[in-house]
Amino acid sequence: MPDDRLIVAIDLPDALAGLNLADRLGDTVGFYKIGLGLLTGGGLALANELKQDHGKRIFLDLKLFDTHTTVQTAVRGLARFDLDFLTVHGDPNVVRAAKEGAKESDVKILAVTFLTSMDRDDLDAGLIRDGAINTLVVERAGRAFDAGADGVIASPHEVTQIRALSNAWGKLIVTPGVRPTGADSGDHKRVATPGAAISAGADHIVVGRPVWNSPDPRAAAQAILAELPA
Repeated sequence: MPDDRLIVAIDLPDALAGLNLADRLGDTVGFYKIGLGLLTGGGLALANELKQDHGKRIFLDLKLFDTHTTVQTAVRGLARFDLDFLTVHGDPNVVRAAKEGAKESDVKILAVTFLTSMDRDDLDAGLIRDGAINTLVVERAGRAFDAGADGVIASPHEVTQIRALSNAWGKLIVTPGVRPTGADSGDHKRVATPGAAISAGADHIVVGRPVWNSPDPRAAAQAILAELPA
């Protein structure tokens, strides 16, 4: 059985490229993230094929944000794809709407706190109130849990504080912004190594470019898995 703590992000141009990557990774990887960039390139069809024909777990990362009724309806429709994880913005009203839409399914609703590509300057530009970004992430996570979120998306830097929240018991923490030792950070600003993220309390790590940019994606994934604590 593959170690599903590693989720590989298929940030590729189309479903065919994504399926080719999954074929190259084989049984090394059992969990894939499909994001907004792949949606118009056959992302939902790829999700369905990987799930139904290859037995993979699927994390659909769409970060939904809209009115209560629209989010509820969208999640209800997406849940028919037998997803494992689905992301929405961490606003409590959005989380509640998503949970209502997902109630006839097993999909886990994960609330996005702040993107790992953001720092305090980005929050200032977006008129987000003052405070250290990690403090705001933890507060946002707690409010999402109160609204019913099954888990949150947060950088490795906030995992320990989120795990310590009184309402975090049984909740999932999924961390993007994870880079193997020596890898380039790309557009992520709050990063950590795979081992550090899991040791801090993350349930899953998300890694994309260091895997699919590698000449040998399977070996790259195996190296990341080797960094994870037993």
